[in-house]
Amino acid sequence: MKLGAFEIYPVSDGRFRLDGGAMFGVVPKVLWEKCCPSDESNRISLSLTALLIRANGKNILVDTGLGPKEDEKFHRLFAVERTPTILESLKRLGLGPEDIHLVINTHLHFDHAGGNTMQENGSLVPTFPNAKYFIQHGEFEDAARANERTKASYRRDNFTPIAQVNQWEFVHGDTELLPGITAVVTAGHTRCHQSVKIESEGRTAFFLGDLIPTVSHLPLPYIMGYDLLPIQTLETKRWVLDRAFEEQWLLLFEHDPLVQAGHVRKDQEGKYFLREVAIWQ
Repeated sequence: MKLGAFEIYPVSDGRFRLDGGAMFGVVPKVLWEKCCPSDESNRISLSLTALLIRANGKNILVDTGLGPKEDEKFHRLFAVERTPTILESLKRLGLGPEDIHLVINTHLHFDHAGGNTMQENGSLVPTFPNAKYFIQHGEFEDAARANERTKASYRRDNFTPIAQVNQWEFVHGDTELLPGITAVVTAGHTRCHQSVKIESEGRTAFFLGDLIPTVSHLPLPYIMGYDLLPIQTLETKRWVLDRAFEEQWLLLFEHDPLVQAGHVRKDQEGKYFLREVAIWQ
């Protein structure tokens, strides 16, 4: 869709499944299964929806999905269906990997940064050879020094090869990367998780990443068990949703299997809900 002078496109890397209890934390299953039915292994379906932004003469990719490097065991565990892959999705838009100028990672978990790299002639190389990859410096540090709680989510193959060829650009706090494209720290899921704010001609869109992974996570207490700082997530969500409501931001969801975008509204009790907006036909 057009967003002022910019264009935005959801870019799919397929789908996968994660444990429903982990996705909703302390929220009882009797509540979350009404909106997110689980399979026999208690897993719920999630999309892998990155975002392509065409702005200022640049092709900007926000997150890169799971990517092609995981083995069959991993695919069975997470019920991965990479149809289409992220490169196939970009090809449908007339773009090859060499046409991407910037990659912005919200954070470095495997389902957001797995497509950062790929195998080529027996070596791991950046998937997007002409791109600068942008990440909060604190997020890179936490990924590189992952502990027992976090190491399952961080795969060094997704970020170390980029460092070896000096394609990382580290940012520190909220940073305008290009005119109208701003990395905004939205801490909670990880210490330095970032979202992307897109502004053009009076219109604003906000790519949420894992701050609010699906529409079903709009209620403030619906916070993932994966979040390292859940109270921080709560306050960050409150701030984002209040701003999105007051300023009519278009919210963009990365993991919702049915809804890609929408505007938040308030009901009579002051609770937020979403009015869906179709951005892809």
